[in-house]
This record gives sequence, structure tokens and C-alpha cells, in this order.
Amino acid sequence: MENIHTLLFYKFITLKNVNEIAEKQKQICDSIGLKGKILLAEEGINGSVSGAQEQVEAYKTEMKKDEFFSDIIFKEEIGSLMPFERMVVKVKKEIIRLDIPLDVKKTGKHISPEEFLDLYNKNEEITVLDARNNYESQIGKFKDAITPDIKTFREFPKVAEMLKDKKDKKIVMYCTGGIRCEKASAYLIEQGFKDVSQISGGIITFCQKLPETLWEGKCFVFDDRLISPVNQKQPLLEKCVACESSCDLYKNCRNAICNKRISICRDCKTKFNGCCSQACLEEFKLKCKEKEISNRKLSINVNA
Repeated sequence: MENIHTLLFYKFITLKNVNEIAEKQKQICDSIGLKGKILLAEEGINGSVSGAQEQVEAYKTEMKKDEFFSDIIFKEEIGSLMPFERMVVKVKKEIIRLDIPLDVKKTGKHISPEEFLDLYNKNEEITVLDARNNYESQIGKFKDAITPDIKTFREFPKVAEMLKDKKDKKIVMYCTGGIRCEKASAYLIEQGFKDVSQISGGIITFCQKLPETLWEGKCFVFDDRLISPVNQKQPLLEKCVACESSCDLYKNCRNAICNKRISICRDCKTKFNGCCSQACLEEFKLKCKEKEISNRKLSINVNA
């Protein structure tokens, strides 16, 4: 089976005629045969696209021709599964939603994975801060990192309040690919934090350059995979929600009423038909039965 290449990328840049740019992006991706999701706003672009190697290389070539995006830095992962079902390009108010006006030119200092590892190994007094959501940090994080209990990035101001006694301390932030740290670090600086850095390229770049060092677990991603293995040898930090065994699947409970993101082993996934428990399985079966009866009555009325 041919390997699937996935590109992750973003760029903060003031854009005009965003709808026209979105249409152009959709045309390029469709002509190449890529699948994925691209968000565009007046503040820039945020995307992830997947395809065969020659397809993603063709996309890189097209982007290099574009006056706005020619210098974009791509993070690339290789896997065996297509992580997207279709190609979607959307225009949004923000490419990463925080709902707070920020000057993203005043962000934290970018440090390389090597610089971060060196800081850690020197035992310097640093606060390592995860800028992601709680369900992401549950399956993987940097050693000794603070993992805030937030469900969406829009809650990040709570983190600044939680760390207000560290405004004069050295803070090193990270997220999946770097984009959330751009806004999060800018917000911390705006709130008076004096020494804020962010790991350039995020978790993906760090683990590609320095595997099996400071990263513990795996990495949540916002596509059909839900998990990127990054450190192949390390298990999930979470145990199976049903039997508490070590597992390597992370998914949404199939019961739409529950819909919780769960760690679940393959045996329990089969046993509960993709649900997180026997109770959810029974509820899922009931809803399926109700839907079947409703569809049958509709069919009878139509044919009457």
C-alpha cells in the first residue's frame, strides 16, 4: 500500500479577498487530488492536506508560486491511512479561534527542539506549558509539563490567570504544530509575562527530530486518525476506558448522546461496537431501533 503523506501548515499574514483565495485553494487541491481541511481568514491560513508523495509535492510547488504563501514551513507526517474523507476549504473569522484581538507579531521567542532539550537537560528553572486542550494532553505531553484543564483554546485566558505568579519566570510553550502558541504566547506577553518562548514546529517537529527524549505518550491530531504515533515505542498515557488495559486507540464514543473522546482497546471497541460502555451500547442500539421504526413509518406513509 502506498504511503500517505500529510502536510500541516499555517501562516499569519494579512489577507484581502479571502473568498477568492479560498476558491483558488480549493481548485488547486481538487486538481491535485488532495484531501484535507484548510481554514482562511483575514489573519492568514491554517491547513492540513493529505495524499501520495507526488501529490503533496505538487501542492508545495503551487504554494511556492503564491506571493502570500511562498515561505510557508510545512510539517510532514507519513502513514498508511488517509486521515480525511474529502477536501474542505472554509473562510472563518479566525484561523485559530480565541475571540480576543491580538498582535501576533508580538509572540514568544521561537526556540528549536534542540534548544528546548538543552534547557531541560541543564535543569534550568523553566515552566513547560501545554497550550492544548485537556483531552489532548491526556494521551501525551512533555515531561513535567503543566497541562491546563481547558476544553477549548478559547479558555486559554484562564491559564494566564492561573500562572499570574510566574510573570517573571521563564515559560516555554508548546502545541501540536505551533499555531496555538502564536496566539497563546502573544496573549501572555500582552498580560505582562516577561520571558515567553515557544517550541518551533511544535510537538510534531520535536518528535521527528528528537524521538524518545522528552515526549511521553502520543499526539492528538484533528483529523480522522485522532492520534499521531510520534514516539512509536511509547504507549498512550491513558488506559482503556472499559477494561483499563494499555491501548492505542483514541476515538469518539459511537453513541452520539455521549460522544466523549475515549481511549479504548481493540477488544473493547469490538465488544461495545465502538461505544465506551455497555450502557452507551444499549442507548446506541435503542436509538438505532427508533430510527429504523421511524424510517419504516415514513416509507409506509410515502407509499400509501
